[in-house]
Amino acid sequence: MAHSTSNYNLDQKFDFTASLKKSIMTVLVIGAVILAFGIITAMLGGGHDHANESGGHEFHWYQRLFANLWINNVYFTGIAIIGVFFFALQYAAQAGWSTAILRIPLSFGNWLPFAAGLMIVTFFVANHDLFHWTHSYIFDKDSPEYDKLIDGKGAFFYWPMENGSFPIFYILRMVLFFGFWVFFFNKLKSLAFEEDIQGGTSYWRKLRTWSALFIIFFAVSSSISAWDWVMSIDTHWFSTMFGWYVFASWFVAGLSAITLVVVFLKEKGYLEMVNQNHIHDLGKFVFAFSIFWTYIWFSQFLLIYYANIPEESVYFVERLQSDVYSPFIFVNLVLNFFLPFLVLMTRDAKRHAIFLKVVCSIIILGHWFDFFLMVQPGTLGHNGGFGLMEIGMLLVYGAAFTLVALGALAKKPLIAKNHPMLEESYHHHI
Repeated sequence: MAHSTSNYNLDQKFDFTASLKKSIMTVLVIGAVILAFGIITAMLGGGHDHANESGGHEFHWYQRLFANLWINNVYFTGIAIIGVFFFALQYAAQAGWSTAILRIPLSFGNWLPFAAGLMIVTFFVANHDLFHWTHSYIFDKDSPEYDKLIDGKGAFFYWPMENGSFPIFYILRMVLFFGFWVFFFNKLKSLAFEEDIQGGTSYWRKLRTWSALFIIFFAVSSSISAWDWVMSIDTHWFSTMFGWYVFASWFVAGLSAITLVVVFLKEKGYLEMVNQNHIHDLGKFVFAFSIFWTYIWFSQFLLIYYANIPEESVYFVERLQSDVYSPFIFVNLVLNFFLPFLVLMTRDAKRHAIFLKVVCSIIILGHWFDFFLMVQPGTLGHNGGFGLMEIGMLLVYGAAFTLVALGALAKKPLIAKNHPMLEESYHHHI
């Protein structure tokens, strides 16, 4: 048997069949129907959505809708940008093993323009219902609701304008981050497709340079976006580990999504060059970074909760002592650590598709719950919960993301046929 990539169809494209599109659209429609029922239930006062006085402000059903929009916006934005980050990481590190699967994470980046639009629109529509710091009265020293602590942080949101006016600095960062993420994604994508046509090493070297630049920008922007989009919901509270924590959650979810798509394509007869060794490496990534996420989670929890400084521990107290959220803390740990750790512990488990499909699906759901716990307590308080609205919104976003990613994947060959390390990927063995 000749050991060469020439044995394979390097121009093979993913056929995004009508039946597969129909299946995904069915999930989207089911999600939309469940979401509609959830909204109707909330409007009629079912579940936790009855009107009540919380912190002096009446609760309305649409606040839960906005909270769910924000959870899914942030979560799927993270999976999309992690796809681009993983692609860039392989070039910056001069990795050869992953050449055969590079098109999969790159396709995730096509969600970013949609994510930008959804995020910006949601913020302008729902900022007062999501972020306490957007209320002007907390910056008015003559108001009984004046908040000295938040006023001290006001410049981070409002500079160069007056605190409590228009959060131009916050919005500028959001636009800047999405703008550069989309720019880097399009640049990397265009160079990768040019490499397919031209061959040689010149485009590979350009991709290395642009990948390194993107990683530097991503290192800064991912942390600041975590502060802006998630940590600022609980405005009084902060954690110096929070940027790492959000990155870890995004990264594990992104790795799981990449692994699921690779396994799906492999089972459909695509990615002929991908063998059990590639699958094993993806399994090791998922296993290792699930432990990394747990390390960050436990370190942040232990340092803050054990120190028991009221202004710091309140973040965990509100969640642990809540009838609504305390069960989900344990669900979070089981789905994101205990199950992945126990199931993927052996070498064989990381090399078999059935284990990876189950674990990666659980992890994607589990890290959605992670963001659920980051967002809902600070936005909804005891009016939150997991119900029809949450299920429906997750299905809608998940199906929409899948349609965009697979649609992009079908437009170009699945293999980077002129990548200088393609032969190394073919011979990958561990």
